[in-house]
Amino acid sequence: MDLINAIKISASGMKAQGTRLRVISENIANTNSLAETPGGEPYRRKLVTFQNVLDRELRADLVKVSRIGFDNSEFSKRFDPTHPAADAEGYVLTPNVNGLIEMMDMREAQRSYDANLNLVEASKRMIERTIDLMRD
Repeated sequence: MDLINAIKISASGMKAQGTRLRVISENIANTNSLAETPGGEPYRRKLVTFQNVLDRELRADLVKVSRIGFDNSEFSKRFDPTHPAADAEGYVLTPNVNGLIEMMDMREAQRSYDANLNLVEASKRMIERTIDLMRD
């Protein structure tokens, strides 16, 4: 595999992890987003699903985002009878977003992004050194 292909493979990983970071940021931003009407649902956590895609030109598997779906886990309840979305018993549904889990996911995505970026930078340096050797 040549260095340009290595860069393309790493770039696909960076793009996928960038999408994952955007979705995680959206989840964190909506941690406290409640419904506005009784019986309404609050913000539902989003999840990113990846898939391997064979690139015939590169003869390699690339990672792509296959879909952005929803976490179907249960909502929590909070007692707040004054909230417009409170049910008859005074409870309001709260988002199924756990800040600690989101921060752990963000850290993992960031590390994966950085690993791909390091590979791109190393490949670039190798290409530059090869060109320098050819000049001499």
